[in-house]
Amino acid sequence: MNTGELTDLGQQLRVDSVRAAAAAGSGHPTSSMSAADLMAVLLAHHLRYDFDRPAHPGNDRFVLSKGHASPLLYSAYKAAGAIDDEELLTFRKLGSRLEGHPTPQRLPWVETATGSLGQGLPVGVGIALAGKRLDRTGYRTWVLCGDSELAEGSVWEAAEHAGYEHLDNLTVIVDVNRLGQRGPTRHGHDLDAYARRFQAFDWHTIEVDGHDVDAVDRAYAEAASTRGQPTAILARTLKGKGVEGVQDREGLHGKPLPEAEDAITELGGPRDIRVRVQEPPAARMLHSVHTGDVELPRWDKGEEVATRNAFGEALAALGTGRGDIVALDGEVGDSTRAEFFAKEHPDRYFECYIAEQQLVASAVGLASRGWVPYAATFAAFLTRAYDFIRMASVSGSGINLVGSHAGVAIGQDGPSQMGLEDLAMMRAVHGSTVLYPCDANQTARLVGAMAGLEGVRYLRTSRGESPVIYGPDEDFPVGGSKVLRSSAQDRLTLVAAGVTVHEALAAAEALEQEGIAVRVIDLYSVKPVDRATLRRAAEETGCLVTVEDHHPEGGLGDAVLDAFTDGRPVPRLVRLGVRTMPGSASPEEQLRASGIDAESIAAAGRLLVEEAVVR
Repeated sequence: MNTGELTDLGQQLRVDSVRAAAAAGSGHPTSSMSAADLMAVLLAHHLRYDFDRPAHPGNDRFVLSKGHASPLLYSAYKAAGAIDDEELLTFRKLGSRLEGHPTPQRLPWVETATGSLGQGLPVGVGIALAGKRLDRTGYRTWVLCGDSELAEGSVWEAAEHAGYEHLDNLTVIVDVNRLGQRGPTRHGHDLDAYARRFQAFDWHTIEVDGHDVDAVDRAYAEAASTRGQPTAILARTLKGKGVEGVQDREGLHGKPLPEAEDAITELGGPRDIRVRVQEPPAARMLHSVHTGDVELPRWDKGEEVATRNAFGEALAALGTGRGDIVALDGEVGDSTRAEFFAKEHPDRYFECYIAEQQLVASAVGLASRGWVPYAATFAAFLTRAYDFIRMASVSGSGINLVGSHAGVAIGQDGPSQMGLEDLAMMRAVHGSTVLYPCDANQTARLVGAMAGLEGVRYLRTSRGESPVIYGPDEDFPVGGSKVLRSSAQDRLTLVAAGVTVHEALAAAEALEQEGIAVRVIDLYSVKPVDRATLRRAAEETGCLVTVEDHHPEGGLGDAVLDAFTDGRPVPRLVRLGVRTMPGSASPEEQLRASGIDAESIAAAGRLLVEEAVVR
């Protein structure tokens, strides 16, 4: 396309963005209009993409980080022939694929869900990492950001990581339109302010008039030819470009244009320009073929093994058996034991350093390219990345998260290091799986099972050693549990997971000496929970005690209660958990102080049985 045709295409994208928002009665047309020329040049001259084959391994990847500008994205899809005008005008309507913010659950050309600002570039870094280090098919990753979201710390985690990794296959296009939601951005149209920040992280920067299509064209070509550095194109634009009374005006964010028909006329009216997007080069994925059978590590009953060690050994073995497994670390691999994978498979190991948002975002980006990521850090530190975990669920992303050093059982390090909210956090994620093993063989089996699950999967591991109580050939289906003790005379059921399983077994032994028969359930699958086993225990024993190394809100106790939310009678229930703020102490002292050690469990069970007899 020549200059005039590119300009005309930009106008068409503006008009269609206005039309879509007007038809919906909502949306962000002004944010779309500022970036229309940037999109037009990318679509017509630089993007290599087969819309009929969105999974083509040679396709460039495009991420719209400013997801509220979805009318622009959908208008581009129309220009490329991927959707028609009738579908464009279903924007934001019930049942439409064209949601207010784009998601890959609805559209095959969307790489990741956006809309929570500051996420597109971090995920784009993950995609570019896959292209640079793993896929090696030559595709480029393009990310279109808004200037407002550059206030997010996650953007600079991504910028530093991309510079460190020399991701010259990554280009971020920043639509510097000066206006945010409620008024001007921090730096307005000061392109040099943004350039200095990107340059500090070893990026190549290009400052350009975002409405000069020839200048934009040259900038994209320069980005593609830059070696050894990612490129940031900083484009000065005007929000609502092209419509007098709207252009560069505050107070119009997130609203359809007040006089949409007049605006369309001012922009030159509707057009029907079709763009023939460049085809990607021939390429093929190599990691889809698994390299062999997976032989998970095995331990004998009675051995003392930390579940974090079992995780590391199992992950390394899984990586040997499957060539699509990748591991990511938040600079704690020596503690989480993810380093075991690094030693065996350094080419598939990604050190993200202490940047948990980027850790999870990289996992999402790698998963979008077909890899199966396991991202590990301390359970407590995953709270920093919760918005990324939430958005991974919106994307339908298949990622495995592993949180170690959970609960007060870590001991002397104190509360800042104790994951005491993680089960609640992960259970609340839509479609998630939450697993909490108590011994090495169980951990290894669950690590292997996670690779075949969908959605966000979470495994909680423990720091200290614990006895192996299961044989190496035992099965642990997701959604199941293990009944470790039971009899027809049981008057009480103890429900535990992880470190508290061993405390519950010791409590059951003590109560048996007093003539109280006790059932013990290892609820290793916290979500989905084994409702059938819990209901049977409630019917047969009448009394339940749940015990967890976690705050009582949202954890194991609440998972057990979920088994009785369909109108079934709730059993007599006592919920033991960490209700005080811990300090520094030994693991044994911590469990005792929190009331979740064997003695405390036995006392709670004894009292519950006595009360049941009185009633």
